[in-house]
Formats: sequence, C-alpha cells, structure tokens
Amino acid sequence: MAKPPLSMEPTGWFQVAWCAEITVGAVHRMKYFGREMVAWRSASGRVAVFDAYCEHLGAHLGYGGHVEGENLVCPFHGWEWNREGRNVCIPYESHPNKGRRIRSYPVLERNEAVWIWYDIDGRAPYFDVPDIFAAFGDGKTAADYYPPVPAATLFREGQELHPQYVMENGVDFAHFKFVHKTPFVPEFTRHDFSGPVSYVDFTIAFDEGVAEDEVNSGVESINAGLGCSVTKSWGMVDNRTMPAVTPVDEFTSDVRFTVWIGRKPGDDSPEISRYGKTMADFVIEQFAADVHIWSHQRYSDPPALSRKEFQGFTALRAWARQFYPDAAPIS
Repeated sequence: MAKPPLSMEPTGWFQVAWCAEITVGAVHRMKYFGREMVAWRSASGRVAVFDAYCEHLGAHLGYGGHVEGENLVCPFHGWEWNREGRNVCIPYESHPNKGRRIRSYPVLERNEAVWIWYDIDGRAPYFDVPDIFAAFGDGKTAADYYPPVPAATLFREGQELHPQYVMENGVDFAHFKFVHKTPFVPEFTRHDFSGPVSYVDFTIAFDEGVAEDEVNSGVESINAGLGCSVTKSWGMVDNRTMPAVTPVDEFTSDVRFTVWIGRKPGDDSPEISRYGKTMADFVIEQFAADVHIWSHQRYSDPPALSRKEFQGFTALRAWARQFYPDAAPIS
C-alpha cells in the first residue's frame, strides 16, 4: 500500500454518515483522519461528533457509552459530556471538571447526510455545504425527487484513493467515452475556481454538428472544498447526485454516493418507485466504474496532459492547493 503524495488531512466538510444512521440515543463508532470518533444524537435530535476517548481515564465512548438527554455518558465512571465536549457532570462530585474538554467537530446535517468540518489547526468553517436543491436556484425541492436513503446510495469502505480524484474527474472530459462508454464527449461551459467553492458545468450533444443552443442535456456541479460535491443533471434523466470521499487514515478513504431521481408526474409515494430504483442503479453503476479506476490509481504529478486537458486540470489543481495544511485559505 503506497501512501499518496497528497495530504490526507485537507481542510473542509466531509460526510461521515447518512442522517438516518444516527438515531436518537445512538452512539455511532467511526474512524476518520486517523482518529477514533463517535457520532451521537441527543434527545432533542441534535447530532454531535467527538474524538472517541473520555478525557477522564480514556475509556472509548463508543463501547458502552450512552446518551442521557443532551449529554453523552461515559461507560467507565458515568462522567457526562455535552455537545461541545465539555464535562457537565461527575456523578460522585459536586462540580464538573471544567478544565478538560473532548475534541468535538462542527457538525451539519444537510442533503440527507451528516458532515463534519475538519481542519488540522482547528480553524472554524469558512465556507458552507451547498444545499443540493436551493444551490441551483431552479425552484426544485426534495419533494420533487424520490427519497434516496438507503435505496439509492453506494458505500465503499477503505478505498485506496484521495478526495481530490473525484474533483479532478469533474474536469476530465475524455474519460466519459472510455470509462462510461458514452457516445459523446462533453463540452465544458464553465470553470470557476475563484474561491473555496468552485463551479464546473458542461453540456452534452449526442449528434455531431448539433448547434450550441440545441444541446440535449448537461451537468452543473458545485464543489465545496475537496470533500463535498453536489451535481444537477438536466435533459436526460432528471437526477441530482452527491459524491463524498472522506479520508480514514494516511492511505484510505470511505466513499459515499447519494442519488436523487426526479419523480414521475403524479407519483408522490413516500418510497422510491421501481422506475426510481432502476434509474438510480444506473447512475450508481456509472459512479462505481469511476471508483474502480480511482482505487487503483497513482497520483501523477506533473501529469502528462493533452492540449485540450491542460486548462481544466491545471486550474483544478491550483484551486485544490488551498485546502492542504501548508496553504492559506482563499478568502
């Protein structure tokens, strides 16, 4: 197993679960960025994510820890910790220990997912996770799509790949024909890498010689850092997708993919339909083909780019540098 040359501790928002996985009272064990962590949901429904070890004597809170009201209780001595990781109760003392704090992470629930903000230096979030509906400004809401979790999702654990591979895929026009067996090569209409949230759009024409104003379909992508991307596809199957790659350790990442398929007119079923499931499976199959490539890929630097590839790849890689520990964020 070869360690990638890119840091596996970039700054940004990263998906660590789907919301439905963290039920009220649950304590969910996980490992990301080389750290044992727990996610838990309080009685009021709010999710918190901590480093996994109690600051008292180091018990792992994911093995026997439980939720009482708004606090997480250690299984070893019953010390209680609030959502900010502060000790609020020692059951056999009259005062809590105010000097110790478990590392907690900024948490956001959006797009059916639980996201944490990770920054090696502990800086606060300076950009947001885009709403997969509101961000595209077309008036569509979740009600216009079949519910994606769990039927329209993919989860691959411990893959030898880096989050940046997914972002580079967004400017890689040539791979469509060879990985996805498509009869077209997309035409990029937007590359905007001016801030920590970038935008990449392309259109698709299935027949040669189709006029620019007669394209068949297209894709719009919003990339918030290296861990979060949302896409809207129009013209073919109405769908929105959310790939998310989260580093586990210095070598591997977990890959999640969530697919929203547009409802057929008049279908307001609370569950995904056979049509929705069939379309979602097709979209997931295409993404899985990318994962197969990425998980056996070596990061090439500098890459041997063709003339047509040069602009997109160099812009993307220049943009990506800001998220690594030795770079300052772009304001």
